[in-house]
Amino acid sequence: MVHAVPTRTTSTGARTGGTGTGRGTGRDTSGRRMPDVFGARTHLLAKWAMPLAIGLVYGYWAASVRRHGGPVTGWNLLFGFMTVLAFALLWYVVRAVADRLPREGHAVLWGAFAGSALGFLYSGSGVAMFTCVLVSLLLAAAVTAGLYYFYATRQDAEEARAARHRTLTRTT
Repeated sequence: MVHAVPTRTTSTGARTGGTGTGRGTGRDTSGRRMPDVFGARTHLLAKWAMPLAIGLVYGYWAASVRRHGGPVTGWNLLFGFMTVLAFALLWYVVRAVADRLPREGHAVLWGAFAGSALGFLYSGSGVAMFTCVLVSLLLAAAVTAGLYYFYATRQDAEEARAARHRTLTRTT
């Protein structure tokens, strides 16, 4: 259920709040800023902690696939932690590079990252290399298509809102 956010007025009577119904620091349909539930510190913490947390799960998974149900050894733990380190570093690099790319490159880069990550895990299970490559390419294609659709529709909507806002400000 969506509730309206109360608006505040300044000493001149101008409205500073909005009835934002979305997340983040975007704008609602009237051009007013929507409230941000979390602060900048929380966003920064999530930006750096999420890849590390996902990397820990990925590293544990890779180590368990590599030992094939055998006992946990020191080398197995080392392999898991090195996998965590590699995964998290690659995530940070991909995120930094992808932010500078157009939407097509952004989607392709994240698709390649997801396909490569799955391929690495799947290849450790002892399946045929052709099967591993095929499954990785299918995942990479699906992630690329999904992200391209997401970024294309979001960017088109933002451009339409900006154009509508420009025409509204010109007429008033």
